[in-house]
Amino acid sequence: MSVPKSEYLSNVWANDIFANRVLFITGGAGTIGSAQTRALVHLGADACIIGRSVEKTEAAAKEIAKVRNGARVLGIGGVDVRSFDSLKAAADCCVSELGAIDYVIAGAAGNFIAPISSLSPNAFKTVLDIDTIGTFNTLKATIPHLVDSAARNPNTDPTSTSHSGQTGGCFLAVSATFHYTGMPLQSHVSAAKAAIETLTASVALEYGPLGVTANCVAPGAIEGTEGMERLASSLVSRRERSKGIPSGRWGVVRDIADATVFLLSDAGSYVNGTTLVVDGAGWRRQGGVSVGLDPGMEYPDFLVNGEVSKNLKDGRNKAKL
Repeated sequence: MSVPKSEYLSNVWANDIFANRVLFITGGAGTIGSAQTRALVHLGADACIIGRSVEKTEAAAKEIAKVRNGARVLGIGGVDVRSFDSLKAAADCCVSELGAIDYVIAGAAGNFIAPISSLSPNAFKTVLDIDTIGTFNTLKATIPHLVDSAARNPNTDPTSTSHSGQTGGCFLAVSATFHYTGMPLQSHVSAAKAAIETLTASVALEYGPLGVTANCVAPGAIEGTEGMERLASSLVSRRERSKGIPSGRWGVVRDIADATVFLLSDAGSYVNGTTLVVDGAGWRRQGGVSVGLDPGMEYPDFLVNGEVSKNLKDGRNKAKL
């Protein structure tokens, strides 16, 4: 059964705003990436989703294509974002099969709970390789196509009678919010995402004159994602985990998909070189929001005592300073 539209897209968007456009997305088979892709495909785009697993990526492509009759969704598995050549081949395949690349989302990422004391140099490097180097490789493999797309879809004055109302040449990286304030057990991801945001700013500065826009979207805690299964203890109740978020709830994948539609659409055509934070203002008081902890674990005691939740999908159990 196809995923209901209400789970990945609000009703505020006009149909076909992405007609005849092509999305290239790494991590497109993941919970957030698939929602972003469904939203754009529902609104007219074709898509090429990139992933490590051939089976998972191809299956996701088939499911996503169901959201719109006639949609073309290509799934390319066996791609490691740490390899530029692998991404370049995937981008060339996308253009060959679908005709262009108009939008790029760099969404592939890796994360887990680990204090610096038990974080090996190789583990730290692996996260930077996947998140930061992977984002750079994705950009390098696709930027010529984004420049071409921007030339076909000039970002002109929206009040002009020559303005088409459609966009192209848009790059979007998926960031996070931990590095805004700092977060225990997340030094590796904080470093990786901080680098991604500065890289994206450089893209906007260097390619903005060629019509390309480059932004980040920074999700907060999102319900039902593998990422939060790796970060949040299953023992923490919905009420307890939401207390530290001013908006009073975790987000859902539709929140990120809607933000993506905005940034890639004509409505966001003058947004460039920035990060759209979608987290219910959670980062404003991250001292009250913790990851990797069970109820009763408090800072700094859990670090001094070497306690980290074992109720995680992929917990690292040594936390002692």
